[in-house]
Amino acid sequence: MGVDVSVLIVSYNTADLTVRCLESLHEQTRGTSYEVIVVDNASTDSSATRIRAAFGDIEVVESATNLGFGRAVNLAAERAKGEYLLLLNPDTVVLDDALGALLAFARAHPGHGIYGGRTVRPDGALDPSSCWGVPTLWSLACFGLGLSTWRKGSALFDPESLGGWPRDSVREVGVVTGCLLLVPRQVFAALGGFDSRYFMYGEDADLSVRARRAGWRPVITPDATVIHHVGASSARRSDKMIMVMRAKTTFVRDHFRPGTSQTAALGLLTLGVAVRAGLAVLAGRLGRTSPTADAWVGVWKARGEWQPGYPSVSANGERMAAA
Repeated sequence: MGVDVSVLIVSYNTADLTVRCLESLHEQTRGTSYEVIVVDNASTDSSATRIRAAFGDIEVVESATNLGFGRAVNLAAERAKGEYLLLLNPDTVVLDDALGALLAFARAHPGHGIYGGRTVRPDGALDPSSCWGVPTLWSLACFGLGLSTWRKGSALFDPESLGGWPRDSVREVGVVTGCLLLVPRQVFAALGGFDSRYFMYGEDADLSVRARRAGWRPVITPDATVIHHVGASSARRSDKMIMVMRAKTTFVRDHFRPGTSQTAALGLLTLGVAVRAGLAVLAGRLGRTSPTADAWVGVWKARGEWQPGYPSVSANGERMAAA
């Protein structure tokens, strides 16, 4: 018999969490045949050695360099044999046969193409980052004017958050995040996999938008739930935010119409960073600093890094200078 699902995990200095993730996958999966392919992005914490020692039947691919998330997933997908691919973050814990539930939903509703589930924090509180709305000029205007921070979670002023929806019902969404994402292997191949220019963040938004344009309808089901330790593989806060902004500018250049729309969107991203950095400076003068506020100052200072977007990737995988 063939393999139902190939579980693809990209690890980067998350040895303890990755082992726990794999343990939960083994403990909680019932009646679904699966294989696991882990791509280790040049970790320095002996992740590959620890994973092999704990799970002898798992394929571990060691990269000599950090390929980034998208390229590492593409590498794993090339080796996959499953009918479906499941992208699973190493900082997750699988609950209640989430793999089987997600697979059953996908087979019962084949028209969606991309399937996500529900993520919660370790304390059981909702982690809304399993899905997002697609960025639009309105959502970027809300970011640029600070409205999405002032009214965080508002369906009107923070539309990418999808309002107060607790992810407890089946719903088509703009973006299913790569934390927990199931896709038929043939659909992933037809879409060309992830765009390898996106080193970290944004590749799932790009994939979801391209899938919708190809006629698929990304969807979330609450039947599949995992615990998500948010940001375990990320660097310090400002570095993460710089990568997020670089991904956002790349997405805008890829999916907003060249001309007024794209120029306005890029300007709103810059304005949003400027507003938050300015407020952070003011708060500092009033003695009201915070790690997030200080990070925005760092993002503003590094705007030369993220405003051009991610550079292109050559045929041999080397990153090229931005145009």
